Amino acid sequence: MSLSETSSRLTADASELEAVERGEGWFKVQHRQTGNICTIMDTFAEMFPIWAGRVLITAESEKWALTAAKTATGFATSVVMAPAEAGLEAVAPPGETPDGRVGALIQVYHQTRTALRAQMMLRVGQCVMTCPTTAAFDALPKARRRLHVGRSLRLFGDGFQRRDTVGGRRVWRIPVMEGEFTVEDSFGAVRAVAGGTILIMAGDQGAGLRAAEEAVGAISQAGGGVILPFPGGVCRSGSKLGSRKYKLVASTNDPLCPRLRKLVPNSQVPDGVHSIYEIVINGLTLDAVKGAMARGIRAAVKVPGVVRISAANFGGKLGPYRAPLREVLGL
Repeated sequence: MSLSETSSRLTADASELEAVERGEGWFKVQHRQTGNICTIMDTFAEMFPIWAGRVLITAESEKWALTAAKTATGFATSVVMAPAEAGLEAVAPPGETPDGRVGALIQVYHQTRTALRAQMMLRVGQCVMTCPTTAAFDALPKARRRLHVGRSLRLFGDGFQRRDTVGGRRVWRIPVMEGEFTVEDSFGAVRAVAGGTILIMAGDQGAGLRAAEEAVGAISQAGGGVILPFPGGVCRSGSKLGSRKYKLVASTNDPLCPRLRKLVPNSQVPDGVHSIYEIVINGLTLDAVKGAMARGIRAAVKVPGVVRISAANFGGKLGPYRAPLREVLGL
């Protein structure tokens, strides 16, 4: 999607919502197309800084580019328990890739550059190099910080690897049984933003899931430098830090579990809500995450049965970045 198309779409999306009522700590909006009325909590999503790498995977077909991308971003939902956070950003047309083939953009996140380099080496080496017809290029060429991913992976060639250039980029050609695997010498690393959230609260599981799917579709179609690291972009088991009972890093978010509404004293589940889904967004910039949140919320609100939209924050303890929902929506 071009910049002008994206801008036009955002303008159209913004006009679909109308603020119909305001109260202390909340405001209600109505979707002009479906008529659904939803309460938006006047809160903010709290986010934290993190290191990000971006890989452009090209292949002979979109099928194999996406196969490599999806495999390389597996088991990467949250650094709380997974070895990284990663996801598919977008498909790149042949005219926008160094070797003139269709490509898939992925992003990989970690808290330190050392850990990020290790994860990128493992994921490119085990999931991209092994996948038929693929090549791997850096998608952050202007980044000052460099990770020598290809330079390390070249050793797999056991002395038969060779230097070359593709589209003005320094690459290594590594002989493999299929033919050869091309990988760029170094990959950029930048400080990015993780943890943008949308909490979709619905009257039933069906409406909640439809809204979550609509939100994911709206965010994914626009691209914009973000990823959704959870399965299909949706998380059903949001967590809180620590545990009430066990020695755990994280445990179920009991204040937001509908079935615990009458069992926990600090329940945040309003009456009429029986299912909650969370959309988690990581992005290369804060503005990218805010834009994705806006698209996701607007898409979710149109689904009948969605009664409230909120966001996760920890009172400033998680990180320095904030995305107030009122500001994000421009209402």
